[in-house]
Amino acid sequence: MVLAMTLAVLVLVLGVGRAQAQPLPTTTRPAPAAQPVLVPPKLASPALVAYPEGAKGEALVVLSVTVNLDGTVRDARVSDGEEPFGSAAVEAAKTWRFEPATRAGQPVAATIRFEVAFKAPVVESETRTPTRTPVARAPKKPSAVVEEEGPVAPPEAEDFEVLVEEDRLAPNVQTITRAEVRQLPGAFGDPFRAIEMLPGVTPVVSGLPFFYVRGAPPGNVGYFLDNVRVPYLYHIALGPSVVHPALIDRVDLYSGGYPASYGRFAGGIVAGETKPPRPELHGEANIRLYDAGAIVESGFADGRGTVLVGGRYSYTAALFSLFVPRVTLDYRDFQTRVSYDLTPKNRLTLFSFGSFDLLGETKQGISKTIFGSEFYRADLRYDHFYDKDSSVRVAATFGFDQTKFDQRRNATDKVVGGRVEVRHRASKNVVVRAGVDTTVDFFGTGELRYSDPEDPEPIQLERIFPARSDIAFGGYLDLPMNVLPWIELTPGLRVDLFTQGGESAVGIDPRISARFSVTDDFRIVHSYGIVHQPPSFIVPIPGIVPATLNDGLQKSYQTAAGVEVDLPAKFTATATAFNNVFLDMTDALGTFNGDFEEINDRLEQRSTGRAIGLEFFLRRSLTERVGGFVGYTLSQSTRSIGRESFPSAFDRTHVANGAVAFDLGKNWRAGTRLLVYSGAPKIQPANNLIVGLRPSNPSRSPPFYRVDLRLEKKWIVWEKGWLAFVVEVLNATLSKETFGSEVSEDRQIGPITIPSIGVEGGF
Repeated sequence: MVLAMTLAVLVLVLGVGRAQAQPLPTTTRPAPAAQPVLVPPKLASPALVAYPEGAKGEALVVLSVTVNLDGTVRDARVSDGEEPFGSAAVEAAKTWRFEPATRAGQPVAATIRFEVAFKAPVVESETRTPTRTPVARAPKKPSAVVEEEGPVAPPEAEDFEVLVEEDRLAPNVQTITRAEVRQLPGAFGDPFRAIEMLPGVTPVVSGLPFFYVRGAPPGNVGYFLDNVRVPYLYHIALGPSVVHPALIDRVDLYSGGYPASYGRFAGGIVAGETKPPRPELHGEANIRLYDAGAIVESGFADGRGTVLVGGRYSYTAALFSLFVPRVTLDYRDFQTRVSYDLTPKNRLTLFSFGSFDLLGETKQGISKTIFGSEFYRADLRYDHFYDKDSSVRVAATFGFDQTKFDQRRNATDKVVGGRVEVRHRASKNVVVRAGVDTTVDFFGTGELRYSDPEDPEPIQLERIFPARSDIAFGGYLDLPMNVLPWIELTPGLRVDLFTQGGESAVGIDPRISARFSVTDDFRIVHSYGIVHQPPSFIVPIPGIVPATLNDGLQKSYQTAAGVEVDLPAKFTATATAFNNVFLDMTDALGTFNGDFEEINDRLEQRSTGRAIGLEFFLRRSLTERVGGFVGYTLSQSTRSIGRESFPSAFDRTHVANGAVAFDLGKNWRAGTRLLVYSGAPKIQPANNLIVGLRPSNPSRSPPFYRVDLRLEKKWIVWEKGWLAFVVEVLNATLSKETFGSEVSEDRQIGPITIPSIGVEGGF
């Protein structure tokens, strides 16, 4: 059966086996001359930076520097740049002194983006070695992000250009930058694969990119790239993300209570943001055991426009043919972006990207597709900046999704969407963010090939997944505000209308989040929200969405409260308690009882769920000379159907992550990571079930652990180039996962191990 095979594959089969300042994001713009309200920090001491020993050539590092009320540096982190220059800049920045930022003449804490330019020491004579004296370089065009939001005064010095970023990140969001994740063992430099390390995330199977987020199943987790909805962000099986890592600026995980601009998903949100366009020529490329990728960007029209082209191609099919000739595994992706400033206040951008995946086999000379998927997106955006306080974006999105199962079903989805996003500062303490968006999905099915025309499966599949058009239209409003200097509050509301055939439903989703700054180093955070979602499939797959809106929307109540603490030695810590309630869920994975024959029926079955837990995260940036993190989630996820109440099929009470990365000197870096989680509940086979008697506290499979390793050697070449040799292994311990049932023998899966040897480079 098609869907039975899908679940079997997911659960079992796949288990085997800078020279100038950066151009502004579209939501930012240089602040024009205005009545000064907020004045950014100014350097009060020379910006002396020692050129790193053993380094070569020139380099540019972008720092995020937090300046205290007294002008001292509280924190400095690398936002962009390579080692060993990044560590050298951070260590130097800690010794700098500033005149603090002021609002109406009163000092306030502020965070600024700071560029540090490294120039190779000059050889004084042909007979003498290069000097190693500190190199004093004035920062080039830093930009200010002020913790107290408000209009920003223009700089007094010519070297300063103030860039006002939109808003601080919402409470309870976990953010991963590309610069940091590149040092994370087992992530292969891919920000999206690093999601697994964050607290609140429970993997279905180690290494596979399908997660429960605070109890919400994989099908209820939404994926966005630059606010464009995509079906998934990872290639098939154990593959990388569908976007070249060099294009990604950061990845945000909203485990719950997320901003009103995101909606239509009853679980968490994974939102990727691309780097802003850069007019200077730059690029990055890599060659690994299983794929190769590259990305390059340059400007035109004297910097008013930029063009970016990137992509990745996997040659795993050729490798598989040497060892498993009958199996075909292939993936590829592409990204293109063109931007052009029509005027200083108007920008036009076309961003397109796509992905293709194929798993097949050959029997008796006949090729057969087991699973194939692809999706493509084109997003055309127009941005207008009225002044420093107001901007609007109008965008249109076009897409095509397709999935093929076992030669018998071909599901397609043609996507047309549009959105309008508005941002306006109503006062020095209140920002208005509002928008409307709509999406139309035209679902279709290919020819079904069944030997028995009276087989009930195709009849049921056509009823659950018919050719149809679904429409979602919604609007949102949220109001980030500073109620008091130490209280940030963001109330929000989102309303969505869903139509499907002759059925319709409305979701009204209020949200609110708050951050209370008890001291400069200690904050209390809260977030609460209600979110709705149409019926979903087991996992996100292009073109596969059930047509069961007649039974209503899925709904979740998301609550969380916690603390954020800045610790000595640049450590940060968070502790968060959460309690989520799910109503009318379509979670065939979480309610799976071992009977593949009933999978189709369970696609329409509704259940009630709950997830409670405690998350802890201690972190020191991996870009430091010694950095790492420790994360731990203690949780319980349950499901209820009628009189039955039982743990979710992939409930894991304990999930722990730990990693450490070292700068070994002479451009060598090494790191290791440990992942440990407790076992999932053992399945009670359906033929042994009596309604109401499924065990509420079943025995569990053995716990699982794995160790990841990473080693890198980097060379600085040419004036602005670098090369690196990287060896990385996911699951170097060759650990196997164990699943079982209450009455049968445990079954081991794996080991799921990915070795990688590759060369990377950039300029």
